[in-house]
Amino acid sequence: MNDTSLEISSQPDVWGAGLGRADEARAALAAPGERMLVLGCGTSWFVAQAIAELREAAGLGETDAGCASEYVPRRRYDRVVAVTRSGTSTEVLEALQQVRPGSQKVAITAVAGEPVDDLVDARLLLDFADERSVVQTRFPTTVLAMARAAFGEDLGHLIADGQAALAAPLPADPSEIEHLVFLGTGWTIGLAHEAALKVREAAQAWSESYPARDYRHGPVAVAGPRSLVWSFGAVPESLDEAVLDAGARPYRDDRDPLAQLVLAQRFAVALAAHRGLDPDRPRLLTRSVVLT
Repeated sequence: MNDTSLEISSQPDVWGAGLGRADEARAALAAPGERMLVLGCGTSWFVAQAIAELREAAGLGETDAGCASEYVPRRRYDRVVAVTRSGTSTEVLEALQQVRPGSQKVAITAVAGEPVDDLVDARLLLDFADERSVVQTRFPTTVLAMARAAFGEDLGHLIADGQAALAAPLPADPSEIEHLVFLGTGWTIGLAHEAALKVREAAQAWSESYPARDYRHGPVAVAGPRSLVWSFGAVPESLDEAVLDAGARPYRDDRDPLAQLVLAQRFAVALAAHRGLDPDRPRLLTRSVVLT
């Protein structure tokens, strides 16, 4: 079994460890009443999008999400949170260096002693969720599990749902699918973007992602018999009609959205295997983007 699959299968156990440290996440991320910016690149940018929506929805304060490589210090924030598994991504470090004085800076990372440590006032270290694989799976889902617990959500069902997602059959035979679309709403839009990225990274396959109700505003035009349209969270069931009208296959289940992402990760790895690819060695990718 490859490292990516092993890390996917470890997620319920790793989530349990993370939920046991929810107080640390609360100190780093709740900050009631503060204006917050959450930054990241790639997977971490999608995690930032989900955190921003979750925090605002919990009534904790205005929260923006930004792509670190596009950060411009125009707005004032009480707290800037950088999500960076490696602690070395160039664009994240450059963004933190541009943050205006007076903002509390926090890093969420999996590795201690990296350059990001010198640029922040506090750190949430998830070394127990670190990964060997280039393709991120358990680190981002653990960050989101801890954030949801920190914001007051009851996650008593999460580990069982994750275990069920590991045991569930895949929603389609990868040999029959050449196009995947992931849809989300609210905080699960970030999950949809992340699932689509996993398919591109691991399987070099055609994947897209959208806010669910925007799917009918153009993207549905390319769906067909070899398309799988996958919904995360509370996506309106009426959208399945548009998917079926296009000749494509809709998929949804009632597990927690993070568990739904686990199943999507498994599908990405299965699709990679079908295409003769090694998900541990994705084309043109490295564990961290460090620019010279």
